[in-house]
Amino acid sequence: MLRALLILLGFLFVGLAALGIAVPGLPATPFLLLAAACFARSSERFYGWLLGNRVFGPMIRDWRETRSMSRRSKAIALASIIVVGGTSVVFVIEHDVLKAVVAALLLCPIFIVSRVPTTENVAAAEIEHGG
Repeated sequence: MLRALLILLGFLFVGLAALGIAVPGLPATPFLLLAAACFARSSERFYGWLLGNRVFGPMIRDWRETRSMSRRSKAIALASIIVVGGTSVVFVIEHDVLKAVVAALLLCPIFIVSRVPTTENVAAAEIEHGG
């Protein structure tokens, strides 16, 4: 029963990650990591499929191996937050107080994504230090 629930959740998270790639402002990586965790505990076959996926696999492997994001993933994430969030603040939200609250809230994911190491920098540091 638990195995089936984890598989179902894994596919739900994969779907949300796919949606996150298509919808600016919806993050893909956290959902992929959740899907990978569900599949790792429930299905070797689906876990292997996810890691081997040409779109999703590299993001999961980067995080699993180096706790980092690729420069491209970071740029897309930051651009999505800024464009979608900025559009909401400037054009959608009418009340100044709410605009300020949303703008302040947008700083949180920007800060978090900015602080995640960049995969290319991690790899260069490992080569430099012989690791």
